[in-house]
Amino acid sequence: MADRTPLHEEAARGLLDARDRTERLTDLDTAELTAQHSPLMSPLVWDLAHIGQQEDLWLLRGGDSRAQGRLSADVERLYDAFEHPRATRVSLPLLGAPEARRYLGDVRGQVLEGLDATAVTDGRELFAFAMVAQHEQQHVETMTATHQLRVGEPLLGAGAPLPPGRALPPDDAVLVPAGPFTLGVDGADEPWSLDNERPAHTVDVAAFRIGRVPVTNAEWQRFVEAGGYDDPHHWSERGWAHRVEAGLERPLFWSADGSRRRFGIVEEVPPDEPVQHVCFFEAEAYAAWAGARLPTEVEWEKACAWDPEAPDGRGGHGARRRWPWGAAAPTSAHANLGGDALRPAPVGAYPAGASAYGVEQTIGDVWEWTTSDITPWPGFAPMLYADYSAPFFGGDYKVLRGGSWAVGAPSLRPSFRNWDHPVRRQIFSGLRLAWDV
Repeated sequence: MADRTPLHEEAARGLLDARDRTERLTDLDTAELTAQHSPLMSPLVWDLAHIGQQEDLWLLRGGDSRAQGRLSADVERLYDAFEHPRATRVSLPLLGAPEARRYLGDVRGQVLEGLDATAVTDGRELFAFAMVAQHEQQHVETMTATHQLRVGEPLLGAGAPLPPGRALPPDDAVLVPAGPFTLGVDGADEPWSLDNERPAHTVDVAAFRIGRVPVTNAEWQRFVEAGGYDDPHHWSERGWAHRVEAGLERPLFWSADGSRRRFGIVEEVPPDEPVQHVCFFEAEAYAAWAGARLPTEVEWEKACAWDPEAPDGRGGHGARRRWPWGAAAPTSAHANLGGDALRPAPVGAYPAGASAYGVEQTIGDVWEWTTSDITPWPGFAPMLYADYSAPFFGGDYKVLRGGSWAVGAPSLRPSFRNWDHPVRRQIFSGLRLAWDV
């Protein structure tokens, strides 16, 4: 057994925290686990076994899909996300819930033994363990979205309490002056970062203004009342075509009477929460209606992570912060993460989480749509899971930044890049405005 280091502890904690969340979301009867609550999502039992299959592949077989795993090759193929679209997974001969749970537990037992036996010099030896933990956390968020799409009596409760917000001026925005900054990260600084976040490189960004906080439900309601969904002038040509085809009238899960459905609970729409469950086309139209635009992901990352006054180590100023607020890991004073709240926090709830420019709530609460397509940074090199990012470059995807309240903190960083189709809104997605200077 190798000597256990702080990095061993961090990797183990990441695996265990993700599994704890998985078990809480799937502690359900067989009917709930095997039902398909929406064609947009898999049955929960598929996610359960897929998590184990990926852990088996990357941590017990070193990514060699030709090696024999704990499942037969035919059964393993059922959990290939590229081969089987979500809408078809319910018809597959999947493992039953008891079998999936046993499989998950057997794999994890072997994984933890392997972790203890792994010798560490600089942490790169543990990257695969961190990658697998992040993969599970991503599926936890997906399973949380499945719970939200489910119709029926509440299963998850109302959620943990959140700090109160505070009043902010309308259209409160901060200036980000023009100049270069370091976009992306390197493995030496962020050993658990994924391939599309790397490498760190310098880019020059024109001055812009960006919203201090995300757009709220109250602000979105004014867009609805002003006829924003009925006026094609605010929408792109493609966005308007989707609005008409999909019959969009308000955010997903909102009702015309001013209520919303949240994990089986019907409640009034809270005016001071960031709006969520809007697609890119809706966000784009709202921004146009408000006399603004959506930020690019480069602008978003600069506003989130750059500190123009920090020493650069060469006698000048300008350096990247690990988190918007500094080097300290996220706590409940900084951000709404981890899923316990089951909703975004009211705006103004986390002044301690502000970036150097004064931008708040960039981490947690809602994924924020940007205008950017998912593309590789210059010098991109695939990680051991080569198909994580590369197959999506050049596709019909828009980048989202910042994470949502449902994201596990170990799987998120200011450099983390999410992406989805511009029509998606079952995800916990919102927006923040930007303006040219």
